[in-house]
Amino acid sequence: MKFIATPVKGMNDFLPEDMRLRSHVLQVIRNTYRTFGFDEIETPAMEHIENLTGKMGGENEKLIFKVMKRGRELEKGLLSGEIADSGLRYDLTVPLARYYASHRSELPSPMKALQIGNVWRADRPQKGRFRQFTQCDIDIIGDSSAMAEIELITATCGALSAIFSEVGIDAFTVHVNDRRILKSMALTAGFPEDRFDDVFITLDKLDKIGPDGVKESLLEQGFEAEAVERYTQMFKQEVETGQDACVRFCEAACHETADQAAARNVDLILQTASAGVREHVRYDEMIGRFSDQDAPACGFSIGFERIVTILRDLKWQESTAGTEKWAFLVDEKSAMGRLAEVFAKAADLRGQGLCVTVQPLRKNARFQVETLEKNGYTKICKVFADNVL
Repeated sequence: MKFIATPVKGMNDFLPEDMRLRSHVLQVIRNTYRTFGFDEIETPAMEHIENLTGKMGGENEKLIFKVMKRGRELEKGLLSGEIADSGLRYDLTVPLARYYASHRSELPSPMKALQIGNVWRADRPQKGRFRQFTQCDIDIIGDSSAMAEIELITATCGALSAIFSEVGIDAFTVHVNDRRILKSMALTAGFPEDRFDDVFITLDKLDKIGPDGVKESLLEQGFEAEAVERYTQMFKQEVETGQDACVRFCEAACHETADQAAARNVDLILQTASAGVREHVRYDEMIGRFSDQDAPACGFSIGFERIVTILRDLKWQESTAGTEKWAFLVDEKSAMGRLAEVFAKAADLRGQGLCVTVQPLRKNARFQVETLEKNGYTKICKVFADNVL
């Protein structure tokens, strides 16, 4: 059987230049979040299937890569129809909730966690959207105040500012919401409370399909036309800026059902944090699904793959300022007797913290040197029988 050279659809091989960019972005993210006191943790790639299908992942649960049982357990599963006992994680939030419930007594409170890892979704691949991709999450568990949300916003904005400043992007748009306000708006519009989740899942697609797409989708799901019209019109209202902007918006859009505490909380966040990012989720009730004790929790997830795609499209270049990378190209015809000298020199330079590679000198030396220079090597020494290193 002939092997297949290309990766599985929706998954990627990464060339050295890709990995330099990815590693750099991850380093910036880690360094920034650590200055805010976030500690890095790690969870397994696979989770119990019961956890992944526990109604905590929304539409993502439809995209689980399930892992079949093995041996005798698989034989039993084939008879019962339950052939999977685990699955690849589709995000880092469910594993974090399980992790916290399992290690709660060993962890500080509040816990500020940084988690970076691959996740898998059986989704339709497209630019910047893959079946295997990296997520970078920060979460605060055990702090129910607005300070947790402000900390998450400012930390993530610090990371994004550091990353995008390298390609000349010095500003980005902030989207802040509160699910309690969305519920008030949905209630005022006339949607049934037991279908709020369906409304919000559709609303989450606003950036992709636009207001008209949201309206069409809600109608297709059988919602009353009047409720859909009232709801979509709310998002077309002009929003004033300045102090108490959210409170004033809620009074205009959903006065009778408005959650004033939620509105004041958003205003406090807007007034305190100078900027923010898109992906923000509070999952207060999730911890309690794994244990008898619940805990307030909220977090941010950076769209790592999309950030990398943006930087690549904008021709990001690795900075070599203040660094040296050495390459010794050894002529195999005349300089093999000098290998001990070459490797001793390389060891000395590596001891100084420098990057050094030793390679045979190729026939097409010009192309070899150009490739090394492209990859950031600043000191290239061709080694012959009698030249000085």
